[in-house]
Amino acid sequence: MEITVGKLNEYIKQMFEYEPMLRNVSVRGEVSNVKYHQSGHIYFTIKDNIGQLACVMFYGQRAGLKFKLETGQSIVVTGRVSVYERDGKYQMYASLIEKDGVGKLYEEFEKLKVKLGAEGLFDNEHKKRIPRYAMRIGVVTSAQAAALADICNVARQRNPFVTLYLCPVQVQGAGAAATIANGIKKLDGMSMDVIIVARGGGSMEDLWAFNEEIVARACYECNTPVISGVGHETDTTIIDYVSDFRAPTPTAAATAAVFDYNQFVVDTRKLKDSFDRIMNNAIYTTKLRCDNYLKRLERAGVQAKLDGYKMTSDRYYEKLHNLMNKKINESKRTIGILSARLEGVSPLKKLGQGYSYTTTQDNKKIKSIDDVKDGDDIIVTLFDGNIEAKVTGKEHIELSANNV
Repeated sequence: MEITVGKLNEYIKQMFEYEPMLRNVSVRGEVSNVKYHQSGHIYFTIKDNIGQLACVMFYGQRAGLKFKLETGQSIVVTGRVSVYERDGKYQMYASLIEKDGVGKLYEEFEKLKVKLGAEGLFDNEHKKRIPRYAMRIGVVTSAQAAALADICNVARQRNPFVTLYLCPVQVQGAGAAATIANGIKKLDGMSMDVIIVARGGGSMEDLWAFNEEIVARACYECNTPVISGVGHETDTTIIDYVSDFRAPTPTAAATAAVFDYNQFVVDTRKLKDSFDRIMNNAIYTTKLRCDNYLKRLERAGVQAKLDGYKMTSDRYYEKLHNLMNKKINESKRTIGILSARLEGVSPLKKLGQGYSYTTTQDNKKIKSIDDVKDGDDIIVTLFDGNIEAKVTGKEHIELSANNV
């Protein structure tokens, strides 16, 4: 017998519809993967330790729902089970949803939160200040995560002079919490200015590694200030309470850690202009005061004293003018030296002079020819772009002052 896929799905659906038990059944389970669709429908999954069941509650049935459906809740869903013919999958069409206590994950979350809170791990007096001008920033996240790309983009835009140190870790699944805790400890021993612990959004199960006690204690015991940037703005994990600063997203975490160099330059110029303006106003005010004294002496008709006061005033004026000019010149010279130093350490300037730096395809720095072998693909970065190349041969060269 040969039939079409659609006919087979239609036949199976009729089997479900004719089964009395499946027309009105109540199922208990833990909520996950909740999605409130713009149409008003709610799509979610209920599960236990054996299996899971896809569910949908249409907009017309939501009048009886008295609470917001969230991941981790334990609920009882009443409705019918049928087949969605287009996908050939069965699912539960909910007509009633009732709470059934607190889900296992949420219960564990609240239990650990209460425990650590009682121990003082969340207290503000233990939180360290995030440095304003961090230059060495550690990042604990997955090497393949979009969160890492977001952090790198923010750092590149705000300050090209900072250095990011990645400690790649597993961010979900069995053993993830241990790798995250070890990553925090490793970077803490490398003299970082600040450490970012980050990953993108996900379900409560996806983010669970950041709710583990081992991660919370590693964060609390870290001597380096820690910024948590886990999940999206509405996601909250235990590490958010323990960290020194909680950012709503990985991007926000990078913004909090990396100071804006361009704004720093603008602010420095504003300070210089303000200083010049204050000094010029002081000189002008002093000159007006001196002129006023001279006029008062003229009205008094004491020519001899007037001449003496005038000479004294001129001396004071000249001395003050010289002091002011000296101070202004010293300030300008200091600012010039600082600006020259900043420009001197700019990697972009070095690239513009004909220098380049070379990395492997996975972005590891190549410092010696021993770091590569014939046939390796490498990337050569110049001032205006990258060159992809392949190693076809190596030759050791003894460098000296004559051939550098």
